[in-house]
Amino acid sequence: MRILVTNDDGINAPGLVALEAIAAELSDDVWVVAPAEEQSGAGHSLTLSQPVRLREISPRRFAVKGTPTDCVMLALGAVLEERKPDLILSGVNRGGNLAEDVTYSGTVSAAMEGCLAGIRSIALSQVMMDYTAGLEDFSCAVAHGAGVIRRVIGTEWPEGVLININFPPVLAADVKGVRVTEQGFRDYGNIHLVKRIDPRGFPYYWHGFGKEKPVPGHETDLKAMHEACISVTPLHLDMTHYQSMSRLKAALADLAER
Repeated sequence: MRILVTNDDGINAPGLVALEAIAAELSDDVWVVAPAEEQSGAGHSLTLSQPVRLREISPRRFAVKGTPTDCVMLALGAVLEERKPDLILSGVNRGGNLAEDVTYSGTVSAAMEGCLAGIRSIALSQVMMDYTAGLEDFSCAVAHGAGVIRRVIGTEWPEGVLININFPPVLAADVKGVRVTEQGFRDYGNIHLVKRIDPRGFPYYWHGFGKEKPVPGHETDLKAMHEACISVTPLHLDMTHYQSMSRLKAALADLAER
């Protein structure tokens, strides 16, 4: 099995080392094509206003001056053009990609690009225990990643589906189990900005997290993290809301094509 490994935290990120270790448990044909610099929050963006540079760092290991999506496109169109990968793994992200994070995440977007190319693609993220205390530990993902991936790729894989896996902020031995979850939601109705003042007296801002929306009776990725479980969430690229189509057709019936 040929595996392409990428991320959004950059070619030198500790999470990429963790993902390479996971991939090595699955295959000895592992290729890395990752951003030269951190691209967190890049989403599914492409580099269109300047050339995209590709640099070989060592055998099977390449850095791209571009976004995670650029990385997958160059991997498929240049590095691995002769033989495409059987599986794309993106991550392990420093921090969770939960709820609506998936719409901003470069990690998830790299998996989306692989999915668009018809390749099985999985995004992996590690929720951290405590950033402020320096507790940035990927051991939970490393310990459980390969085992979960083996089970996932052994299932039927519908077209247009990618898998988003998040590991909880606990030691590997403290994981309570694996759950197949829905995408949760946070309340971003009220934008949460953290305002601070720099040494010259000018204001600057950090984006903060919105409050989580509890969804009684639903097993969400957010809930799984709170309960020390690994979450496995299937995401579908078709964003059409089919339930709304009949209402819209009725409202626009007199404007329909003649």
